[in-house]
Amino acid sequence: MSMPVSQQPQQLQQSAAQRISAANQGGKQFFTSDLSVNEFVLTQQTGFEPIGMVMGTCFYHIGMQPSQWSVSQELTVLTQAMYTCRELAMARMEAEADALGADGIIGVQLRSLNYLFAGDVLEFMAVGTAIKATNGQSYRTPAGRPFSSHLSGQDFWTLWQHGWLPRALVLGTCVYHIAHMTFRQMLRQIGQNVELQLFSQAAYDAREIAMSRMQYEGQQVGADGVVGVTVDASEWAWGEHAIEYFALGTAVSRVHPDREPVQPTMVMPLTG
Repeated sequence: MSMPVSQQPQQLQQSAAQRISAANQGGKQFFTSDLSVNEFVLTQQTGFEPIGMVMGTCFYHIGMQPSQWSVSQELTVLTQAMYTCRELAMARMEAEADALGADGIIGVQLRSLNYLFAGDVLEFMAVGTAIKATNGQSYRTPAGRPFSSHLSGQDFWTLWQHGWLPRALVLGTCVYHIAHMTFRQMLRQIGQNVELQLFSQAAYDAREIAMSRMQYEGQQVGADGVVGVTVDASEWAWGEHAIEYFALGTAVSRVHPDREPVQPTMVMPLTG
């Protein structure tokens, strides 16, 4: 199975181009953002400014793949579908950030939607806030693309003040069929406290596959490590004993090794 190492550049959608163009009319850039007030202020304290809310979406038809009832195995057709759909959504979000001239995207959220009218269709949507450095320097990736991160504005501030910068939102996924137990195996466990080793091993293997793919993506972008990692399990609607393990994190690089940490400026509420 061929897994995309990183998002392939996507053409900017016409509707998005019209929105971006309208925001830049009159010679002054009008921005939108899904950052909270505190995130917005802290992002500015790092020397970056929000320049626009960016998004990408992808509807994807999930194919079918037979599996052996008694064998634990990866369902590669389903894995590839889940991977590609997320990557396309992220790449389209990145295309909007690129059109804005952004250095990166923070606060990225990957959302999934199921529709009653089509049980085998999923939509993935990627949403974040594009930011740009105010000092005139470029902080894009070595490949010349905006960096991406699922970290909050507060986490971005903390990374920056300690000399680190996000490189890319990296992910790994694995859709796995966990084998059924035989009738004899079920009889052996009746009335006993006993580990279901067949299930434990299958879940362990599937998580490791997802984690290793996420780690590989981080290495491919030249990062020093991955932070904020989560590993989630989803059953979706693939039938009995099929589950997806999805690993997500932000690959980071150290860009200012000697930077001294700075204390944040607190925004205090007004009192009467």
